[in-house]
Amino acid sequence: MSKSRPPYPAEYRAELVRLVREEGRTPFDLAKEFEPSAQSITNWVAQAEIDKGQRPGLTSDEKAELKRLRSENRVLRMEKDLLEKAAAFFASKNTPTR
Repeated sequence: MSKSRPPYPAEYRAELVRLVREEGRTPFDLAKEFEPSAQSITNWVAQAEIDKGQRPGLTSDEKAELKRLRSENRVLRMEKDLLEKAAAFFASKNTPTR
């Protein structure tokens, strides 16, 4: 199994994005100096551009809402399935046999 680490704080990511944008440093250079990979830094820069409306895509807020809605949808489907099974069970119990 791969090792999992907690996500980097938003302030840390924002600072690395600022270094790329304002100081012209490359994600590869920053990856050598700091811990995140160059690909992670590139992804953060791209997401920051999406959040500012400079490029098409889902904003961070939209992604969070989509994640919440999918989770809620999963719970509702499980509840619906459980209620259907319970209704079928009780319907079979109440049928008189001769």
